[in-house]
This record gives sequence, C-alpha cells and structure tokens, in this order.
Amino acid sequence: MEKDIFFTPEGLEKIENEIEYLKTVRRKEVSERIKVALGYGDLSENSEYDEAKNEQAQVEERIAKLEMMVRNAKIIDEKDLNTDVVNIGSNVKVRELDTMEEDEYTIVGSAEADPLEGKISNESPVGSKLIGNRVGDVVEVEVPDGIIKYEICGITI
Repeated sequence: MEKDIFFTPEGLEKIENEIEYLKTVRRKEVSERIKVALGYGDLSENSEYDEAKNEQAQVEERIAKLEMMVRNAKIIDEKDLNTDVVNIGSNVKVRELDTMEEDEYTIVGSAEADPLEGKISNESPVGSKLIGNRVGDVVEVEVPDGIIKYEICGITI
C-alpha cells in the first residue's frame, strides 16, 4: 500500500506543472532526438540513439513517479491549521538553545522539502520532532554530532 504524500496547494501545482511540461515538451524533444539518431544508421554503434533512449526512459520514469505522487496526494488546507500546535503546513520559529540562533522553518511533506528554502520534511529529524508541539516547548533532535535542543518561539500559518 502506498503512503499518503502531503502537499501544500502550491506544491501540488508545481508537481502538476512539471508533469505537463514533461508530457508536452520533454517527450517531444526526446522523440526528435531519437528520430535524428535513427538517421545515423547502424544502431549497434549509435551512441546518440542509446543516449536518447536512456533519456526517454528517464523522462517516462519521472512522469510515472510524479503521477504516483499526485494519486497519493493529501492537500494541506490552511483553513484546517491553527497556530496552537506545529503541524504540516506550519511556519515554525525556533531557537537553538546552545547557540541562541533563531531559524524559521516551514513544515512540508517530504516531496516538497527544500532545506535551502527553509522547507523541511515532516519526516526529517527536526520536522518530526517539532510536529505536535507548542510555543515554549523544547524538543531534542538527535544529529550525527549529538543532540540539538530547540525551543519553539512561534507558530504561524
């Protein structure tokens, strides 16, 4: 059984747009590359053909993966969220207690995670520890270097 994949409405739209692009643009581009490579003759020694076929397989694999994600998508509705408890879709301001540095994270489903943008997965070590907690709570996150303690300073939507 496939598990639910959580998305914000924007995240699901991004996935759907990628599927559309892959189906309408990339498939045509790869198909053209295959046609051109076929014109080079002997397929047994035709590296352009092999590369184009491999690219075609990668595009089709990506489409299948994204379509599976959409089939199992559970949309996070902001109307169902509140600022009392951290949940998927929450923006969380935390303070690392050892360094007193503050960070802000958005908790998203694993398919949307992008740590460089401050979007962390609900399945990540930090995200999973934050979920279900409230402002003022301290959570301990095990990392390779030991344990980091975060205090939850704020929750917004």
